[in-house]
Amino acid sequence: MPLTPHPAARTPAAAGARRPAPAPPRTSALALLGGTLVGLFGLLLTLVALRWGPLLSLDTALAERLHRTAVTAPAWTHRNRVLSDWVWDPWTMRAVLAAAVGLLLRRGERLLAVWVAATALLGTGLQQAVKALVGRARPVWPDPVDSASFAAFPSGHALTAMVTGALVLWLLRLRGVPARWRWAAGAVVAVSVVGVGFTRLFLGVHWASDVVGGWLLGGALVAGSVTAFHAYGARGDRPGGARRTGWRS
Repeated sequence: MPLTPHPAARTPAAAGARRPAPAPPRTSALALLGGTLVGLFGLLLTLVALRWGPLLSLDTALAERLHRTAVTAPAWTHRNRVLSDWVWDPWTMRAVLAAAVGLLLRRGERLLAVWVAATALLGTGLQQAVKALVGRARPVWPDPVDSASFAAFPSGHALTAMVTGALVLWLLRLRGVPARWRWAAGAVVAVSVVGVGFTRLFLGVHWASDVVGGWLLGGALVAGSVTAFHAYGARGDRPGGARRTGWRS
């Protein structure tokens, strides 16, 4: 009677072998988005630095039109100042991220907390560096309704709102928050990002291209940061890498 062959024994190497963890969904698309935003920001930066006539004309026409409305509608101007100086102020946005970082630290997610904090700090540093490099003057009015200091391009309010909103949405996705709550948060973020840009234009302290520049640079920064975070996590899942569970360190 023929002998039944025994199943091949699994070697320790085979038993412990693990396939490299695939990159999170859409990471490559996110990297492409980041590169696109960087390119668009670079183009806008060049046009602003060269003082390209059509761009300056568009900025001036829009600023003058909104300023005339702001001067003749003090109630609307007051509302925009409250939104710009309190609700969507960069320090309010930073407080939101500080709360998120504190919650992550409490949960033991130190790597993620540091990553979020570093991204926010880098955004502030980039904003200030580009402002100093370009040195663009803010709009000047004989009858201003608000004031702001330092250079104009890019808008710090617009950049900070974009960075904060995008990071919060990313954290909600990482934590597996139900889609309906992420959609609600996305609506709040969209209103905040667009709204703060409008307030800066309405109050006459920025040109339209300053606001767009802040959005582009902030979006590019978060796209690059998120892509790098997941790439770093994937390295830890490869043989020989430092394995992390739940993105904790």
